[in-house]
Amino acid sequence: MSDSPTSHLEEARRAALAALRDRGVEPYAYQYTRTHTAAAARAAFTPEREALVQVAGRLVALRGHGKTTFAHLEDATGRIQLYCRQDGLGPDSYQVVGLLHLGDVVGVTGGVFRTRTGEITVRAQKVTVLAKAMRALPLGKADDDGTVHSGLVDAETRYRQRYADLAVHPAVREIFRTRARVVSYLRRFLDTRDFLEVETPVLQPIYGGAMARPFVTHHLALDRRLYLRIATELYLKRCIVGGLERVYEIGKDFRNEGIDRLHNPEFTMLELYQAYADYEDMMALTEEMVEGCVRDVCGSATIERFGVTLDFTRPWRRATYRELVKERAGLDLARADDEALRAAVRARGADPADMGRTKLMDEIFKVYVEGALTSPTFVVDFPIELSPLAKPKRGDPSLAERFEFFVLGRELANAFSELNDPDDQRRRLEAQAALRAAGDDEAQVMDDDYVQALEYGMPPTGGIGLGIDRLVMLVAEQASIRDVILFPQLRREE
Repeated sequence: MSDSPTSHLEEARRAALAALRDRGVEPYAYQYTRTHTAAAARAAFTPEREALVQVAGRLVALRGHGKTTFAHLEDATGRIQLYCRQDGLGPDSYQVVGLLHLGDVVGVTGGVFRTRTGEITVRAQKVTVLAKAMRALPLGKADDDGTVHSGLVDAETRYRQRYADLAVHPAVREIFRTRARVVSYLRRFLDTRDFLEVETPVLQPIYGGAMARPFVTHHLALDRRLYLRIATELYLKRCIVGGLERVYEIGKDFRNEGIDRLHNPEFTMLELYQAYADYEDMMALTEEMVEGCVRDVCGSATIERFGVTLDFTRPWRRATYRELVKERAGLDLARADDEALRAAVRARGADPADMGRTKLMDEIFKVYVEGALTSPTFVVDFPIELSPLAKPKRGDPSLAERFEFFVLGRELANAFSELNDPDDQRRRLEAQAALRAAGDDEAQVMDDDYVQALEYGMPPTGGIGLGIDRLVMLVAEQASIRDVILFPQLRREE
């Protein structure tokens, strides 16, 4: 081994591992019966007698003083102090305590008492080694009172070694508990409204339902190119055709796009579809669902996030796509020609040279409007060119019955009155195919089977796609999508 400090620490741990085995102690246990969590052990304290407990967890502080050792054990509920004395454990067992390191997982049997300093503590009668840690967790330095601060602060390292990040940061563990509560609430909300949770293919022969580049793979047995889905939409609407009138799926989608604070190539979406509903019904459903989720997870419909007070109490603000573009960019999309759109994009530092009209409108909305949408807002009635799967707006076929839901400048949901005219759908997909042929690799592809499904008759339908990751970012007050995905995609390490 090298003479680096790290190697010396690892050598010490391996020496302790060998010493444990020499004493007949197996340092990697099969099972341990825990009777109390750390929180339950603290709650079990009474001044009258020492309640007997068996706790288990990771050592996050360790201080030896001759024949006495203090330690802190941490589990999912918090920490509790351990008090180990040679005369309480016996010389042989106390020597085992001397072979422990920070990060080791142990089980401890003992009585619960309060020390002179007032800390509730387990007086160890037996210490069982459950997993010897061969690497030191980056716990950092401890204060005089024993409080340990994390030494894992580099964001890239935290994402790459999420296991270490979780082990040393209770606040990170809480983010993912919050994520689980969000998903659990959404399921309960939909299940109690007679929505059926279904599963649709991740590997698809034709991808669709969004404008995005796919990941491509090859199935050897079928000798066929397949794609990781970019959306669940088209298969869920096939379910509506088949008579499953309310369906939803919470699942992974995959888009071969850039990585930034709002985008990860693998992300989680909730998509739901309801027969005999339109986008007005979907707005009402989104308001009720998201307000309820915020209340359930945060305790109130009004929350403070990133220095901004956000009120999710219904009803939310509504504004049309065109009026927002006119307000923020000074453009009337119904009259502005392509050159005017290019000039507006160019004014914000982007290069519009390869953009068609659809891309130009989308880019203008992104650079002029999105960042200004702070409070919960429905942006409604999109240009029809931007919405190849939505029904034309009643009374104005140049628009689509579509809305997007924004908070703090982030799109959280996208919804339509779903297009159910098969001939119109075929024409629009053919137009998308022409855009692809002209070089737009994010345009949608022709899906004859989906059009065939519509030809069997799909009832009027409303649909919503809600980004789970972005909703969790909001609720948990996290600025980057990587902070709410356990194992985000990262660039290759050199």
